[in-house]
Amino acid sequence: MAQNAHFTTAGTVEYERRVNMFALFKKQINKDNEMWLQPAYDSYIKNNPQFKTLKSVLTFSKDKAIFNPVVEDAAPSNNYFSNSTPGGQQNNTTYTDLGTGLSVTQKKVFEELFLIKDSTRKINWKITDEKREIAGYNCRRANALIMDSVYVVAFYCDDIPVSAGPESFSGLPGMILQVALPHDNISWLATKVTDIAIPENKVTPPAKGKVVNNKELKAKLDEAMSDWGPEGKSYVKLLML
Repeated sequence: MAQNAHFTTAGTVEYERRVNMFALFKKQINKDNEMWLQPAYDSYIKNNPQFKTLKSVLTFSKDKAIFNPVVEDAAPSNNYFSNSTPGGQQNNTTYTDLGTGLSVTQKKVFEELFLIKDSTRKINWKITDEKREIAGYNCRRANALIMDSVYVVAFYCDDIPVSAGPESFSGLPGMILQVALPHDNISWLATKVTDIAIPENKVTPPAKGKVVNNKELKAKLDEAMSDWGPEGKSYVKLLML
């Protein structure tokens, strides 16, 4: 197992978000839409890989952290699934102030940009005895349930005593280096940790977007997708992650 000579209190964590696109898309097909969605799905699985990988970087210093998606050039797609599902996209830039409990997330919802200012997500973690090595660090497993129905498995590292992680996942006694949503076909895995000093001006919240809190955003999404049926509820859940 890895041995680290000192605690890492500032630096960067590079993550890969892995999405099982086949499973994600399959869930969207129902008896009301299968006539036109099934052919699109069949076309997608024939011409695309099962798993989509997206990269991101968490920059942290002392009690502050900011999570930024890495924008990569991708060939345009005319497939319905590629362009529509929020699960296959990275919509969030998330700033966390662990000292004050403030979270600021810049979130793109279709063509509209929101700035969500709220308290950090309260997660009732249950720490287990399971351990594994991730990116050269010894990690311990914790489980939780968020948003009433989303089961979360996380692995955090005591040697990075900063209570942050990818997206809005935080609240453990160390940096979260892996998160899996096994029932939602999405995971984040740290591939590299860099222990370096970070200037204060590198960890600042995003500023652009329509200001709302989480409750207000969910109300807007529920209203906008009230006629979408089960697909709408799935979209709201993915967008609120």
